[in-house]
Amino acid sequence: MAWAGKILRVNLTEGTCASEPLNMEWAHAYLGQRGLATKYLVEEIDPKVDPLAPENKLIMATGPLTGTSASTAGRYSVITKGALTGAIACSNSGGFFGNEMKNAGWDMIIFEGKSPKPVYLMVENDNATLCDASAHWGTSVWDTEEAIKANHGDPMIRVASIGVSGEKGVKFACVVNDMHRAAGRSGVGTVMGSKNLKAVALRGTLGVKVKDAKRFLGASAAAKQELADNPVTGQGLPAMGTQVLMNVINETGGLPTRNHREVQFEGANDIGAEAMAVVRESDGKANLVTNAACFGCTIACGRISQIDREHFSVVERPQYQMASGGLEYEAAWALGAATGVNDLEALTFANFVCNEQGIDPITFGATIGAAMEMFEDGVLTEEQTGMSLKFGDAKALCDLALLTGTGEGFGAEIGLGSKRLTEKYGRPELSMGVKGQEFPAYDGRGIQGIGLAYATSNRGACHLRGYTIASEVFGIPVKTDPLDSDGKPALVKAFQDATAAVDSSGLCVFTTFAWTLEDFAPQIDAACEGDWTAERLLDIGERIWNLERNFNNAAGFTAADDNLPERLLKDAAKTGPAEGKVSALATMLPEYYELRGWTPDGVPTNETLSRLGL
Repeated sequence: MAWAGKILRVNLTEGTCASEPLNMEWAHAYLGQRGLATKYLVEEIDPKVDPLAPENKLIMATGPLTGTSASTAGRYSVITKGALTGAIACSNSGGFFGNEMKNAGWDMIIFEGKSPKPVYLMVENDNATLCDASAHWGTSVWDTEEAIKANHGDPMIRVASIGVSGEKGVKFACVVNDMHRAAGRSGVGTVMGSKNLKAVALRGTLGVKVKDAKRFLGASAAAKQELADNPVTGQGLPAMGTQVLMNVINETGGLPTRNHREVQFEGANDIGAEAMAVVRESDGKANLVTNAACFGCTIACGRISQIDREHFSVVERPQYQMASGGLEYEAAWALGAATGVNDLEALTFANFVCNEQGIDPITFGATIGAAMEMFEDGVLTEEQTGMSLKFGDAKALCDLALLTGTGEGFGAEIGLGSKRLTEKYGRPELSMGVKGQEFPAYDGRGIQGIGLAYATSNRGACHLRGYTIASEVFGIPVKTDPLDSDGKPALVKAFQDATAAVDSSGLCVFTTFAWTLEDFAPQIDAACEGDWTAERLLDIGERIWNLERNFNNAAGFTAADDNLPERLLKDAAKTGPAEGKVSALATMLPEYYELRGWTPDGVPTNETLSRLGL
């Protein structure tokens, strides 16, 4: 129960769609979504495959609780070998697409090969067909979704697609569903574009069954009450969204600014949640219109925003005046503090472009920051970039969003990501990331645990693979000192393992501000066959983490890739509580390896692999 028990395998080369039974032994060992799809991927591809080769596969996967009445049960993930990183990639998305896929009766869709022409997949419950997408090739996510719904005469169809960026090989292209929810990081949309797969459209009406409906309703109701009673999930996130973090992290001294040259941004107050709620003098409206929720979500942290149409006379599309997918914290940081831009309207505009053309705003903004530093250092010239590219230039940010979204002009260079861009111009030390993926919105000097989490993340720098910010800043589940590296290896491991299990359940990681695995286990146990406890879920999380690590090691990654840029290791924070501090990665990493049961070279021992059934 809870699992649909079926996989849809789509051979794009042959143009065929076939159903096959889900491997239930693997489902019990890896649960679903991130874990289960990763198991399928590592069993079916060579870890050394070129991410853009037809031999790479792309998997869309739900969890067992996706589509149920549990809170936040709309999640799905896209799993592949990432185009940006060459590492294992798993990007998680909300909205309504995941629910529709599960209600159509599918746990996963596996895409293999490459279509000779642009296509999209249309799934109506058991019926799956590859359709000609030639008319949609070269169009944005927004236009593609609207056109596919019109083609089939059904506004209830849910669509996940790529924009022009994915077609043109921008290394950090996303898969965008429901117009603005994105499987956003690591270039999963780039892989999709390399297969000539423009979109996946779904209509599902079959429903999702659980093992014990009465017990499941009771467990999910109790968990929903926990969310409602918690100050973060019941009050903070609904009212202010993730943008509540902007001023908090700035005051902590962990807000990376101007390509991590500083750890605090003097313009943070201009681009945070509070600023989004201020009524503008120009038009009497606020940037924030209201909040919004994904399928089944009782938190509703999403944003719907409107921009001042007089502020951007260049804007012709009415969709840019008001759209769901307003600024969230990571995007606001990357487009703002990372580039030194404190213009809220410019950030909102650039974020809308990222949504429409399907590019990851974190990598985009961080790459702009690296380019701006090279420009100010004289490495890049106005002749090369086609514009002045100084820190704080809002117009340059917006122009480059448009150019990168369509892979044109200097936008094609930005589309390489910061690692490839800085290497191309001889300044690789200015790329602020790990394993080729740019840092999110926290500095590892001011928040020590997150630095270790970045360095060891299997998909490259990522806060959502071990969100120690919860403990180090908010005191959830226990308060730890962000400036102290003691105990952080154990904290990072615990967060990483627990998050891997949550990502495999079909529910949102934001619930973990209120829930522990003790809250997930009763819901999974009531929904799924077998006995499910918090301890079992933690074991599954550790198994998934080591499975991903094994894949990366086989792909060519080594302990040398578990590192941070020298800027974080040698250049001390200049201001704030972390003044004078650098990352203590060198002392944390050996202890982390030991706790993981890995060799000093970062390789899981035979004993560890045996214990985890790997």
